[in-house]
Amino acid sequence: MATMTLDDLVTQLRSAYGDRLSTVVLYGSAAGGQQTRRSDYNILLLLDRIDASSLAAASAVARAWRDAGNPPPMTMTLEEWGGSADIFPMEYADILERHRVLYGTALEPVQVSMDNLRLQLEQQAMGKLLQLRQGALLAGTDGKRQSELIAASLSTMLVLFRAVLRLHGDRPPEDSTALAQRVGVLAGFDAAPFASAVLHARGTNKLADAGAVFAGYLEGIQRLNAYLDRYSSPR
Repeated sequence: MATMTLDDLVTQLRSAYGDRLSTVVLYGSAAGGQQTRRSDYNILLLLDRIDASSLAAASAVARAWRDAGNPPPMTMTLEEWGGSADIFPMEYADILERHRVLYGTALEPVQVSMDNLRLQLEQQAMGKLLQLRQGALLAGTDGKRQSELIAASLSTMLVLFRAVLRLHGDRPPEDSTALAQRVGVLAGFDAAPFASAVLHARGTNKLADAGAVFAGYLEGIQRLNAYLDRYSSPR
């Protein structure tokens, strides 16, 4: 796999976008020191304006970044960043809490509504549950495919877990296993399958029994959805 450092990325983005580029931000697990994969760098780009020609100019940079194992940068205008917290409250809360500015100005502070956060959280959690059930139907008892389903969904589940704690006014812990444990206590599910998934994703422990872990993982998400469905925020 090709290699590309964060410094390389910033240098190439500045060359591609020129004075349109306002801010380059690293956010998520890498910014918090809790990556679930070796290459898991999420990047937010803020530009003063975006058009097709500017995106085309940066396409080679984005492809090289993807080839290094990372998702393409999330690219927004400054105006879009300031006006989208109501529709992406989970993502905004995560970015604001765990980010590092690699280039340019600091992120403009935005307010995340707890009502919007709860609505998106419930929708995303149910969507993930339905998606995993579809995957389970196709995987059957194939442990390799079950492991792949867990690995592909883990980062999203950790985002959901952090949102759950924020609903309660709590700051999510940096450690992913501690995060799963705290949410498990709140929602009434066994956090052990999620802790196993985290260790597996880090490469420190293989899933000895993928079927059992996947069953517990799916059960935990089902319980989380039931908890969110009856959750009533304090007023």
